[in-house]
Amino acid sequence: MIASKKVRKAVIPAAGFGTRLFPATKVVKKELFPIVDRDGRTKPIIVAIVEEAVNAGIEEVGIVVQKEDRELFASFFHSPPSPQLWQKLSPENRQYSEYLQNLGDRVTILIQSEQEGYGHAVFCAKDWVNNEPFLLLLGDHVYTSNIDISCARQVIDTYQQVGTSTIGLTVMSADIIHKAGCVTGKWQDSDSVLEITQIYEKPSLDYAREHLRVEGLSENEFLGVFGMYVLESTIFSLLAEDIQNNARYKGEFQLTTCLDRLRQVEGAVGFLVKGQYFDTGMPLFYRQTIIDFYGD
Repeated sequence: MIASKKVRKAVIPAAGFGTRLFPATKVVKKELFPIVDRDGRTKPIIVAIVEEAVNAGIEEVGIVVQKEDRELFASFFHSPPSPQLWQKLSPENRQYSEYLQNLGDRVTILIQSEQEGYGHAVFCAKDWVNNEPFLLLLGDHVYTSNIDISCARQVIDTYQQVGTSTIGLTVMSADIIHKAGCVTGKWQDSDSVLEITQIYEKPSLDYAREHLRVEGLSENEFLGVFGMYVLESTIFSLLAEDIQNNARYKGEFQLTTCLDRLRQVEGAVGFLVKGQYFDTGMPLFYRQTIIDFYGD
């Protein structure tokens, strides 16, 4: 079934406290930490994520932030450099500054007034998304593709082909699955698209070996969430149910439990992305991103 609606919007939750990167996050939001991108530019992580979305054909990007951070993010995306800084920029950097202004025209800053978890942050984009399918990207992940098509474009193209919510997947080793959402299911026509039969948040290794095995993977390999999704807007009604019923996991409203209900209600597929994600949300992972992302 081919999707009837184009994916025009992307949501990037960026409202966390960044506690795992404290004390640096006392002065700099983790989404604004620098990386050197493949174009050789030092840029905040959030810019690389917005570029991932826009380069995949996304028209509008909503960034969900804490109320007190609205002006910080709005200033970066919507305000030009000071005259003093502008005078010191090279012609190339002046051109890039103008590019950032144009990029900012696509960005809307959304607010999460209370930090109630990742699922709650996604829910805060409900009115802005307005009943459209949308691309969801993590605010602390950057991506590189192994093929000429970007990771986000791969996931969007799969959604357009199958016409149902699509979750980007990657092969994860047994020693890290307790830190991620995992899925299981049955491969469809190829070994890239999976009919998902269960989504589970941060499983123990024993649970994964008993319930989350996938054909074709070794005993110590599982399918984990890549940090990239195209979701139908039905997810917002499921998140609303959890919020209204105060259904929390470890004190917060989570996305993964609602994704599994979305799968049951409408169906969902997983897509094995031909690429790599880089998690910048923990110190050693951020360090490795700095080393590998530019030259990967």
